[in-house]
Amino acid sequence: VKNIRKSRETQSLDQVAEAVEPTQIMHRRGESTLCRLAFDLAKQEDESTIASRAIDCLLSETAGTAAGLWLVPDIEGDSTNDVADLKLVSSAALDSGGYFRISEFLATTVLGDGEAILARNVADDSVLSARDSAGLIHATSVIVAPIRHDDRVAGVVHLYSTRVERNLEPEDLEFSLAVAENVALALRNLDRQQELAEDLFEKQREIADLRSQLGAECQIIGSSAPLMRVQQEILRVAPSKATVLIRGESGVGKEMVARAMHFGSPRCDGPFVCLNCAALTETLLESELFGHERGAFTGATERKIGKFEAAHHGTLMLDEIGEMTPSTQAKFLRVLEGHPFERVGGSKSVQVDVRVIAATNRDLEKAVTDGLFRRDLYFRLNVVEIQVPPLRKRPDDVVELANFFLGRFIRETGRRIDGFAPDAIQQMRRYHWPGNVRELKNVVERAVVLGQSNRITCDDLSLSNLKTSSESGEIEMLASPNTYAPRSLSDVEKQHIVATLEATGWNKSRSAIILGIERSTLDRKIKRYDLKPDAS
Repeated sequence: VKNIRKSRETQSLDQVAEAVEPTQIMHRRGESTLCRLAFDLAKQEDESTIASRAIDCLLSETAGTAAGLWLVPDIEGDSTNDVADLKLVSSAALDSGGYFRISEFLATTVLGDGEAILARNVADDSVLSARDSAGLIHATSVIVAPIRHDDRVAGVVHLYSTRVERNLEPEDLEFSLAVAENVALALRNLDRQQELAEDLFEKQREIADLRSQLGAECQIIGSSAPLMRVQQEILRVAPSKATVLIRGESGVGKEMVARAMHFGSPRCDGPFVCLNCAALTETLLESELFGHERGAFTGATERKIGKFEAAHHGTLMLDEIGEMTPSTQAKFLRVLEGHPFERVGGSKSVQVDVRVIAATNRDLEKAVTDGLFRRDLYFRLNVVEIQVPPLRKRPDDVVELANFFLGRFIRETGRRIDGFAPDAIQQMRRYHWPGNVRELKNVVERAVVLGQSNRITCDDLSLSNLKTSSESGEIEMLASPNTYAPRSLSDVEKQHIVATLEATGWNKSRSAIILGIERSTLDRKIKRYDLKPDAS
């Protein structure tokens, strides 16, 4: 710090009276004021307000009668720290004469050396007057303190007094340096906030692009009459707030229908969150739905928001809703009716705005009759019902879907494949597709990955060993209408699972793919029906 002090006469700038390191500054007064200033500056969102608050503090706590805060506009650029680069951000004066410009000589010296200056008895100093570009400094004493940004000077704090009886003192220099440090910190924080805001904007734009792509990806492929009816229902239902129940076999594309409704609704800019209720135990399902607080249970090391909170202002799809336990159904019903909820292990109420779309392949009416599914929840969910037909009921869509998946996997793998051979198309048309669209997708992907020719042939299609009957595509295990004896849906499901397991040699992973369900779901059904390898 270059310090020009008053003795009998004002000393020259070239004479250094005393050096004080900024890190050793002792705030002998105004410590509480500086603390309040630091907190105040940290809350500001623009340079002008930061500068104004700092100047007000200087004028209230020092002998100065006017002050200004100057910044180099581009502190990250290639500025040479010339005084011409300085921009006056804010200024104020206690006297009617107002704030007078900064001395070019003093400003250049501080910008170049990075050290503060206290000049006293300025009016009688011919050296300062001669060296100033204008030849005059309208003050009796002056302080110029640097505002440092990393390893360079980003600006200066200019404080002066025009009153002979009110000269600036070394204590005022210390205070001005402390204020300059607070300003520098506030500006660094402001820069960081702006960087984070820009990053957030970029992320939000990426998210918007991804959501747009997801909207394109959720296009429902097929032009058969049954599927066109589904698409017309989606168009009618999507704009509303109504709860929707999507029904259909595993693998038919219930999630795709839900996505289409979300992206066709006013909530399309909000999140789309999907949860499979059958994949989790009762405790984990409740935690996934409603979230949990830290320490709510073993392994809950931190707070986690649930799917309802994650889907706020968006859509929550609950797949396999029929697998939800009665206890969880009761809590779910309250939220569905608009009531707030608490996270597991918490007491704070959480209110969300979510549209719920449920999906199931179970006979919910039978589950209600058997007491496995709440009657009030069933009616609350079944406001609008959309039935998605199985793939065997719309054979005209098989080839269109197969070509769609083929194009996707060709792009992903980079392989050159010219399409399907006629025998492959014929076999796909005749096949029953017990796993529906999910199975078709897996079959095409395997053919692309494992096929060796430039066309996919019948030999490349790894279809189930379950036999099909010519044009109808019905599995032989399903007897003809003339011999079929009516049975419960559970009996049919059990027999179908047994037949699939036996056809695959009890390969559960392959059976799950064929059936179009998760491996964990198949394990639960095997346990439910008490199936064993020798089951008949």
